[in-house]
Amino acid sequence: MLLELRQLKIQPGQQLLVEDVNWQQFESILAELGERRASRLSYSNGRLEIMVPLPEHEKAKEIIGDMVKILLETREIAFESLGSTTLKNERMSQAVEPDTCFYIQNQAAVIGKNRLDMSVDPPPDLAIEIDLTSRTQLDNYQILGVPEFWRYARRGLQINVLQTEHYIESDVSPTFPNIPIIELVNQYTQQSQVAGRTHAIQAFKNWVRENL
Repeated sequence: MLLELRQLKIQPGQQLLVEDVNWQQFESILAELGERRASRLSYSNGRLEIMVPLPEHEKAKEIIGDMVKILLETREIAFESLGSTTLKNERMSQAVEPDTCFYIQNQAAVIGKNRLDMSVDPPPDLAIEIDLTSRTQLDNYQILGVPEFWRYARRGLQINVLQTEHYIESDVSPTFPNIPIIELVNQYTQQSQVAGRTHAIQAFKNWVRENL
């Protein structure tokens, strides 16, 4: 690439699109950016997107991730939370970094792993993206075979379930089939923006205690 990445300044809430990036260049960019960074990357067939989230994006990511952990722990379901780990498959020419992801049925397969390769490792059972400023493409997750994908936008939570290699929007989460997850995520994420995270999470824990 003609420009070095350190020369590029991307403001929070903005995206940078780069075309005609081969896989070796993508791997070099990943290495140069490192793991301690605010930006999120997605790559599909030579097209690279670099996005820097807004603070409100990070707040929504944290509280939704916390809610998932509380539900799994309450149900005593083993899981591994891998955050925004890069999910990549060179053969498929796909890579994406969710805001957070969870291995549940496949949690034993990733214990102790710090890096994943989707050509040999299973995809996460649940991936979550906060989509407050841009359009999240489903294609990366669909091609990589992530069975359940949540997208939280300003209008609320959307659940996408993989069926015959395509996502179908669903009112029910396969991970939490008997829980009104859309209603709960929308209610307590919005409440956290008004009353703060601590108050919202405590209210959610009270709901869990009374209903599960």
